Amino acid sequence: MSLSTRARVLVRCSLVVGSLLGLPFAGWAQDAGEQKSIRMTCGTCPEGYATTGTTQAPSVCKDGDPTLVQCVPLGANMLPVCGSCPEGYAEIGSSSVPSRCGNKDGGRLSQCQLQKMEQNLPDPTQGVKTCPPYCGSAAQPGQGALPPVPRFQQAPDHK
Repeated sequence: MSLSTRARVLVRCSLVVGSLLGLPFAGWAQDAGEQKSIRMTCGTCPEGYATTGTTQAPSVCKDGDPTLVQCVPLGANMLPVCGSCPEGYAEIGSSSVPSRCGNKDGGRLSQCQLQKMEQNLPDPTQGVKTCPPYCGSAAQPGQGALPPVPRFQQAPDHK
């Protein structure tokens, strides 16, 4: 497999896995003005991000370290990371996936869970909202949105 194909496969697989694990919601823990997003960078991930995939890409990373890494913002409840779990997360499992994590910690992919989830939970002061009455205006009972189905079918006229 060529390097560029491997990088594309890494990105696609990471996006699929990330969407299944709720990574699109990773930015919820951040302030609205500090929204972070998933990014690819050369070398290592910046502060506040976890490494979720690596590959060697000297054609992309021309200066210094030729390692291309995928970085995901911290804050998601479940977070798969290459190597050890970041601070504030507990490791709930790990596996060896050198095709995704390279040589870091023997290619170990750790499944991490946020230890304190209260920042991502709904506001408990709002209570449970049920429908009705909190579902907007509803039709009167017995009044549907569609016309009633005819009781019998009209026979087609043959001429």
